[in-house]
Amino acid sequence: MPAADSAPAQGRIAGHGPVAVVDIGSNSVRLVVYERLARSPTPLFNEKVLAGLGTGVAENGKLAADAVAKTLGSLRRFAVLTRQMQVVETDVLATAATREASNGAAFLKEVEAIFGAPVTVLGGADEARISALGVVAGILRPDGVTGDLGGGSLELTDVHGRRLGSRESLKLGSLRLQSDAKGSLKSARDIAAKALQASGVLPALAGRSFYAVGGTWRSLARLHMRRTGYPLHVMHEYALDVDELAEFLKVIARGSLDSMTGIGAVSKLRRALLPYGAIVLSEILRIGKPSVVTMSALGLREGYLFEKLTSEEQRQDPLLAAAAELSILRSRSPEHGRELIPWTGEALRALGIDETAEEKRLRAAACLLADIGWRAHPEYRGEQSLSIIANAAFVGVDHPGRVYLALAVYYRHSGLSDEYLGSGIRELAPVRYSERARALAGAFRVAYLISASMPGVIGRTHIRRSGKKIELVLPQDLADLAAPRLETRLRQFAALTGLASAIRTG
Repeated sequence: MPAADSAPAQGRIAGHGPVAVVDIGSNSVRLVVYERLARSPTPLFNEKVLAGLGTGVAENGKLAADAVAKTLGSLRRFAVLTRQMQVVETDVLATAATREASNGAAFLKEVEAIFGAPVTVLGGADEARISALGVVAGILRPDGVTGDLGGGSLELTDVHGRRLGSRESLKLGSLRLQSDAKGSLKSARDIAAKALQASGVLPALAGRSFYAVGGTWRSLARLHMRRTGYPLHVMHEYALDVDELAEFLKVIARGSLDSMTGIGAVSKLRRALLPYGAIVLSEILRIGKPSVVTMSALGLREGYLFEKLTSEEQRQDPLLAAAAELSILRSRSPEHGRELIPWTGEALRALGIDETAEEKRLRAAACLLADIGWRAHPEYRGEQSLSIIANAAFVGVDHPGRVYLALAVYYRHSGLSDEYLGSGIRELAPVRYSERARALAGAFRVAYLISASMPGVIGRTHIRRSGKKIELVLPQDLADLAAPRLETRLRQFAALTGLASAIRTG
């Protein structure tokens, strides 16, 4: 057996990987290395450089020499990093700036020399499609219009589930808009309004969701979180009320940002583009009339990888895939987590608690995550599990669902009381979710006293309703588990809906 200091890392999932995507955009160049090609890809490394490659392309049709030098320097660094990380596959993508610049071909030749591989130059329609696939990869059954705001262009795509509808690429990137408007925010609004009014996609947005993709819009959402004191800092599926967002965008579009709460977290290069991003988004709200704006942390890079998956892999539930991986990495027995799924379903039915299809899905994910905090000190397992789950890089779950998962595992470790739970994060979940999270935790607290987290045990027991009583049925060889502590846990579980309890053997 190898010594602990020489053993291979156990915190990684085996598979085809690592894989990398280099994204050369009009405003930024980024390297993201993912653990492997999977339904819910996990970034191992993520680095972005605001190189401003597209600055001036709209005016003179050329990539600026200083931006080219900065970009190539960053790409050389990225190439070294991919070799150090033993990346098995690197895809280099280039978007608006390089396809429009007269010296773009010469630049791409240098890029190909750096990576020793061809660069995939995406046309506007391809960019729209692949970015929309990123939203499909990260949001369960999306229905609306995706919008990816880059430095040089804005891609809009109608999306319904996994089906992509009409799409278009508009020359409304934040860098391009700043250049075309010659720094005038009033002119920028006129340009954006004219372009979006002619959109062939936005008429389909009314009453549906707008899925916002891109660094400028993420920075706007981050500022909104800081301004409102939002208790989670998870960007993915952050949902913004349209009326409230419209008022916030008015403030940003005035261009006076220096005194705004949280502005220090936005780089100066990005900060200058925020008013232009706010103008484009405010015009989308005015013209498209969506019901909600939802942020997507996944976009072009993840959409490109999603397209590489098999059809069967694409159909996998991304939340359950991610929860299963975290269970493998952190729980004492992933198999035990899977056994909890049918057992807790039986327990909640006995308690008289109904579940929607989405609540059953969340319960399954919570079962897989229920034991990930076991290495922490017992007094802090609840807090640590809540923090890990609430802030995890999960996709395929909105913020209320994320809180359901976090609360279920928190209550499992810390008891069914809210006494030591701060109000902030709890308020993001509807009361129905909070009640079901507490009931699920009550079932967990019974199950773990029976199984001691080991597989092959809990499935041999049953929990059922008998009149006004909850009965736990143990096989004869486990009868000695019926000690006072288990009786107390079962009584607490039954009391959630005013029932009595009893342990039977048979």
